Amino acid sequence: MQMRKEVFLWCALQAISLLTIAQRTITVDYNKVSGKLNTTFNECVGAGRANEGLRADWQQQLAYVRKQCGFRYIRMHGLLTDDMAVYTEDSKGNPVYNYMYVDALFDYLQSIGMKPFVELGFMPNALASGHQTIFWWRGNVTPPKDYDKWAGLIKSLVTHFTERYGEEEVKTWYFEVWNEPNLSPGFWSSTQEEYFKLYKYTAEAVKAVNPAYRVGGPATAGAAWESETIDYCAKNNVPIDFISTHAYGVNQGFLDEYGNGGTVLSKDTMTVSGDVLQSRKEINASSKPNLELHYTEWSSSYTPADPLHDSYHEAAFILEKLKQVGNHANSMSYWTFTDIFEEPGPRFTPYHGGFGLLTIQGIAKPAFFAYQFLNKLGKTELQNNDARSWVTKNDRGDVQMLLWDFTYTLPDSTNNQNYYNKDLPAKPKGKVKISLSHLPAGNYTMEIYKCGYRENDSYTSYVDMGRPGRLNRQQVEKLKSQSSGKPSAIYQITIKANTALSKVIDIRENDVVMINLVKR
Repeated sequence: MQMRKEVFLWCALQAISLLTIAQRTITVDYNKVSGKLNTTFNECVGAGRANEGLRADWQQQLAYVRKQCGFRYIRMHGLLTDDMAVYTEDSKGNPVYNYMYVDALFDYLQSIGMKPFVELGFMPNALASGHQTIFWWRGNVTPPKDYDKWAGLIKSLVTHFTERYGEEEVKTWYFEVWNEPNLSPGFWSSTQEEYFKLYKYTAEAVKAVNPAYRVGGPATAGAAWESETIDYCAKNNVPIDFISTHAYGVNQGFLDEYGNGGTVLSKDTMTVSGDVLQSRKEINASSKPNLELHYTEWSSSYTPADPLHDSYHEAAFILEKLKQVGNHANSMSYWTFTDIFEEPGPRFTPYHGGFGLLTIQGIAKPAFFAYQFLNKLGKTELQNNDARSWVTKNDRGDVQMLLWDFTYTLPDSTNNQNYYNKDLPAKPKGKVKISLSHLPAGNYTMEIYKCGYRENDSYTSYVDMGRPGRLNRQQVEKLKSQSSGKPSAIYQITIKANTALSKVIDIRENDVVMINLVKR
């Protein structure tokens, strides 16, 4: 009798354990197609400012990220700031234009197959109405002293682009007016009314060169001013081709360049993505329901001093948000591709919570692998009811599966700067069973790639080193080798006719797994 009780208790405990860590199942039929894969995820990526794009290391990193992650457009601040030497005036107050630095940057973008998402800002000092600036590099955030001269600069610049790159090429670009004017006095020293005036002069100057060129805004923080911008343009017959705005997944304010705000990752399961869906809803309900929607900045956190950006948690966060967004946006521009980013000035440590997918020294962070894995997906998406995975096939018929776990682990009343800056072992989340039916018979190579705790996790490796303030060459190479993105396992398998492929894998909190099935 006692033995029966013990057996019963053991079975009950096992049942409870199975309920606690349930097996997740992803079931896919190779012949059931959902449609063309939506590639919003790598349409655009961000960078700090235009002048940084003249650096050799910045250009080398962008070429690498372009190749590995497939980004097609890039957006950055400061194209018209004085360090780009675009505008001055002669002794009589006449405008003097110069585009040599801009040409060097945009020629480079063309050479690697990328296009600019042209942010028109900040104000050249010779054209500014005031002296207020933002960031270490002093971008002037005041309105123009003369709107006709501002319009003349924009018209001259866009005409120059047309002459240098051709009308058909520039038709594929986007022109965005300013950056986050709703964060006043930070990014814009004046009012919404004054921003709309700036927008009107800018948009009309762009369209004066070619009515087919695309212009939009308001490039706000926190999905603000969208309906107001559309209403203003409709009532005043001002051209607009797209709405742009920004979103970050934290609970507090928006401008924190030094990381002093104690950022806290939002518990809202629809943070960031909820903003995108709301933006699309507002556009659909407006007088201009066919406008494109571009989120020209987004990330987990809005400060370049948040260790969450370096953590393995960031990779899962990226995939979670992009999957939730679906096709509601035309682009989701991750902020940014590199830690070569000097808003608060040059950084003094290798890992400092920077926005980048790569560190200043080109070491891949976990966030990089979210985009590299996405870029491995095929063009055709297969039907799949699992909310945290994509399954695709390419033109050869090979199958790709990207899956992840997303778990919010931040304790209450703890900010990101105190939590994500340490070694954070991931707890088990059970198993994922993959079932793929009607796969063509034959021999296959199965490659499994992983990113998670101590898997392509350069930040935890850096913590293991004792967080050195400087890395020597050997340490840089060691961190790069530990985050190389190579397959964690390779199998040779045979699929027989009328049999399904079945695979069970263990998964931990915030793991990301990429499976590539290649027919030999």
